Amino acid sequence: MPVSRRAVIAAAALAPLAHRVGHAAEPLIHRPIPSSGEMLPAIGIGTSRRYEVEPTAEKIAPLKEAVQTFVSLGGTVIDTAPSYGTAEDVLGAILAESGLRQKVFLASKVDTTGRDATLAEFERSLKRMRVDTLDLVAVHNLIDTAENLAVLRDLKSAKRIRYVGVTVWRDNQLDALEAVMKRETLDFIQVNYAIDNRAAAERVIPLAADRGVAVMTNVPFGRDRLFTAVAGKALPGVAKDLGCTSWPQFFLKYVLGNPAVTCPIPGMAKAAYVEDNLGAARGRLPDAAQRKQMETFIDAV
Repeated sequence: MPVSRRAVIAAAALAPLAHRVGHAAEPLIHRPIPSSGEMLPAIGIGTSRRYEVEPTAEKIAPLKEAVQTFVSLGGTVIDTAPSYGTAEDVLGAILAESGLRQKVFLASKVDTTGRDATLAEFERSLKRMRVDTLDLVAVHNLIDTAENLAVLRDLKSAKRIRYVGVTVWRDNQLDALEAVMKRETLDFIQVNYAIDNRAAAERVIPLAADRGVAVMTNVPFGRDRLFTAVAGKALPGVAKDLGCTSWPQFFLKYVLGNPAVTCPIPGMAKAAYVEDNLGAARGRLPDAAQRKQMETFIDAV
């Protein structure tokens, strides 16, 4: 039976409060967007599934608290998509808070075909999120890539978006992603990458570094697959060396240990998860030898 993040966190040995408070005071690690030099905090929020709730005040309340906590602790990147059910509407309600939109790097996607349909989808996303512009729009799952990138570049020229990119989330899309990266000029890619799913690190992420493309990574916990794998297990010594106090921090520090990764975007639906995850973007990151130790541990569980 799958094990929830809640169960894993509850079972983990937590650091003393004084240590946690001191740790929270450390600045978040930032990584540059290669095409511009703009710096982004190295952990963002992904809204797939977690933010697909009925857009009522009661359902939105814990998500609003999560986003407010995220921003208050220095986070900025929030990623969504029109295909994520009600997520854009939910974000719209949250971002309506005074000044909150100006504090976030807001990313969405297009996933339809044909210029007119794509422009309509973009306008609909703006309306749902109650905003005038977006920071990043990516072609979702490489749908109609050439035409959609042309539309997005026109929107970028018109200053309605600032960056363009493409996304995938399955290993069987990596060859196609690599081909797109070789023929197109992109600001961002978004790709699946986790400590137990390292295929993207073989060619795609190094190619992004070579071509000056920012890398946003999704499913860093493998849709809870990793939490199931480590249920009931103590953090290994290498985790303690890195200052990890939870399994989510261990998993995220591994991803961030790849210097070509700009920003993983785990789902964070509660303020407690935000506080925990952002701990991975503070303090030490694993070097090559430590990342190998982390891989060996996970491969053996």
